[in-house]
Amino acid sequence: MKLSILASILSSAAAFAPVPTNNVALSALKDADAAVEAPVEIKMSESLPFMEKPPNLEGYVGDFGFDPLRFSDFVPMDFLREAELKHGRQAMLAWTGFCAVDMGFRIYPFPEAYEGLSSVTAHDALVEQGGMSQIFLWIGLAEVISTISLVQMMEGSGRKAGDYGLDPLGFLAGKSDEDRREMELKELQNGRLAMMAFSGVVTQAVLTQGPFPYV
Repeated sequence: MKLSILASILSSAAAFAPVPTNNVALSALKDADAAVEAPVEIKMSESLPFMEKPPNLEGYVGDFGFDPLRFSDFVPMDFLREAELKHGRQAMLAWTGFCAVDMGFRIYPFPEAYEGLSSVTAHDALVEQGGMSQIFLWIGLAEVISTISLVQMMEGSGRKAGDYGLDPLGFLAGKSDEDRREMELKELQNGRLAMMAFSGVVTQAVLTQGPFPYV
């Protein structure tokens, strides 16, 4: 009987005894709570200061935080940069070619079927004549080749987006990393401007039906 009473007293006392704690576990819990409570720093876009800056743009040449549709959240940035550079380069060539035709520049011998055409009217005439089919064929071939290169880049070939090693005049030869980055920025900005300019010049040419400068 006495032993039963003693055991009961000891078990009751043990219930109020301090329980040993794991200091590492408590420290981890405190750190986790602090991380949750810490305010998250949100960077605002330089070009659209009322919107959050997409984080995946960070570190790329020409980053002004402009991605209002947030393509960079779900499409790889190298793919987007490759596409932007390609379209920018095409637009620079397209604007030059479009305006050159309407300024009277011609390549001789000049096909009789092209006589009297402007940049606006040339499309339908070349579709009928067959020249547009050839353009479609060769551009399609170039796209297939560039797509192979793009897939290899996305799989880690090491090629930088938009870099095909084409620099026949040596603009980048012997340049420092800072100078190369500046040249890349110039190309990117001129390409962006050309995309807008080509859209504008085609619209103005159709509206005025006149020669360059389409006023």
